[in-house]
Amino acid sequence: MFDRILEQLEHVSPAREASAHCDGPCGVYDPASARIAAEAVLSMTKKILALSPPAPGDQAAGIAFLNTLSRYVTIKEEQAELAKHDLLVLWTDYFKPDHLKDAPNLHEMFWKAAKLCSECKQTVNEQKATDLLKAIQEIHGVFWKSKKREVPWYTAA
Repeated sequence: MFDRILEQLEHVSPAREASAHCDGPCGVYDPASARIAAEAVLSMTKKILALSPPAPGDQAAGIAFLNTLSRYVTIKEEQAELAKHDLLVLWTDYFKPDHLKDAPNLHEMFWKAAKLCSECKQTVNEQKATDLLKAIQEIHGVFWKSKKREVPWYTAA
């Protein structure tokens, strides 16, 4: 019954179409979320590389090892995807053509960072994870410069 009432209202008074410059015109952007995700990627990469497989034949230890490994890999994958998403939103929703005057390599910078997110998902490579964090540090600098603010770079780890 409620659906029918809403349907009738839609016919009588249809909703107007709304538009915005981005998906959600909140105006709140910050590369910090990408940094945090990239830090988690680096942390999980280090933890994966530090894992030692158990002795053959120890089923309980083998199961525990596989559980830990799969958890670390899952977190690494999710955080790399989150970093990529956050970077792409910043690139496509915040930065405008005018920003290219001050940062002519802006597209290259974001493209490189997004590719590093993918490489961090595809591999277990500490250097790639470190490079991702450095790429986000560079974006951090350009972003805050575009807002005419000095925000120091820091990491949680």
